[in-house]
Amino acid sequence: MHVDQLLDAGGQLDRSSLYFERFGVTDEALRAVLAAALSRGADDCDLYFEHSRLTSLQLRDRKVNAAGTSVDLGLGVRARVGDQVGYAYTEDLSLRAMVGAAKTAAEIARSKPGHAPVDLRQVGLPGYYPVKRRWAEAGLDARVPLVRAWEERAFARDPRVHNVQAYLVDSEKVVMVVRADGRIAQDFQPMCRGFVMVTVEQDGVREANSANLAGRAGLEYFDDTARNERMVDRAVDDSLFLLDAGKPPAGEMPVVLAAGASGILLHEAIGHGMEADFNRKGVSIYADKMGKQIAPDFVTVVDDGTVEGARGAINVDDEANPTEKTALVRNGVLESYLHDEISARHYGVAPTGSGRRESFRCAPMPRMRATYMEPGHHDPAAIIASVDKGIYCASFSNGQVQIGAGDFAFYMKHGYLIEGGKLTRPIKDVNLIGNGPEALERVEMVGHDLVLDEGGWTCGKEGQGVPVSQGQPTVKVGKLVVGGVG
Repeated sequence: MHVDQLLDAGGQLDRSSLYFERFGVTDEALRAVLAAALSRGADDCDLYFEHSRLTSLQLRDRKVNAAGTSVDLGLGVRARVGDQVGYAYTEDLSLRAMVGAAKTAAEIARSKPGHAPVDLRQVGLPGYYPVKRRWAEAGLDARVPLVRAWEERAFARDPRVHNVQAYLVDSEKVVMVVRADGRIAQDFQPMCRGFVMVTVEQDGVREANSANLAGRAGLEYFDDTARNERMVDRAVDDSLFLLDAGKPPAGEMPVVLAAGASGILLHEAIGHGMEADFNRKGVSIYADKMGKQIAPDFVTVVDDGTVEGARGAINVDDEANPTEKTALVRNGVLESYLHDEISARHYGVAPTGSGRRESFRCAPMPRMRATYMEPGHHDPAAIIASVDKGIYCASFSNGQVQIGAGDFAFYMKHGYLIEGGKLTRPIKDVNLIGNGPEALERVEMVGHDLVLDEGGWTCGKEGQGVPVSQGQPTVKVGKLVVGGVG
């Protein structure tokens, strides 16, 4: 992808030209495609262009045994009539193919033809992911030493390390959203992710765990030595931890959620229920709770697209609307859902910049960006000390949630038993079972130690995956059901 001449010093695209002109997408072509999308009388339409490159590198058994690069290019066209959507996409950016896709999407409408805009104009974007060293400029000679260094550090940490796997994935994507009112938003979107899995062995027993880092950044993301060491050390330490960990007693008890990656529970059990399409359709348990107290008054939950360099950061959403920091729950009161344009129109509010899609092959829908609980005023040590008998959850690996009822079951990879206000025995293989709204109501203490997790989280919804971030401070939930895994 040759975009150097279109990027400024902060990694932003030059607004004086169109990136996709190199593929024959001129102003005249855009007007023709917009006209075709509106030709059946759709209320509105949008065009979503995407050009991406992804490179992956894998190290296993002490050697780099896989590497590859893939490139994707295409256009998605959406025509809207009320809440109904017609959608089509093409991987061919010839005028004929683009107009054909637009006419297919337009079939959702049956009315008088609309009109394409006369004035096409680019909108300015913030710069939430500046790039200093582009991945496209780096060869294998820059990538291989990274994964080699991760492997070497892991083996050097402890003689019980038996095997190490390391992966590096990086991508650069240019998107252009064109709206029927003439707005054009172009965005250059970098991404990178490092991953280390470690297997340890002791007395014939093997355990494995992993750690990863991800962000919207260039090659400079991994110039931070402490960041690299933190990832590798966490993979090794968490693997060794499992060698000595047991299972806690089952039952209902207080649970302390560690700062950072425990935000997965907040994301899944609560965040999805606040996406406006689930509420507009009456699926979410929060559908009738707008403006009501749903948590203690010291709890504030936000979804934020403006965290610089975060995996879930976006300069603009996939409908060309500006991103923002959206307060979902403020001082315990449900204040907002996450809105795309369809849900915003339904509720009579402004979009929250939450319309997102996996690629040009998909229509946008309300999605999270970086979801986290804001810090409270409790000392994390005091939170643990307040529990006589309970568990401390350090990390989770997966879970299941029913959006309607809010019921969840999460698998805790590792943590500690809390006895007499102190962390005692290491524990693993634990299921946490509960209900999202009830868990939110049962929050008793919130620490001042907010951590936005650095991991490479991808959120799935209706078959689409988008990059997200999540986090939270140390949080005490009065009671949840704890069950060991047999």
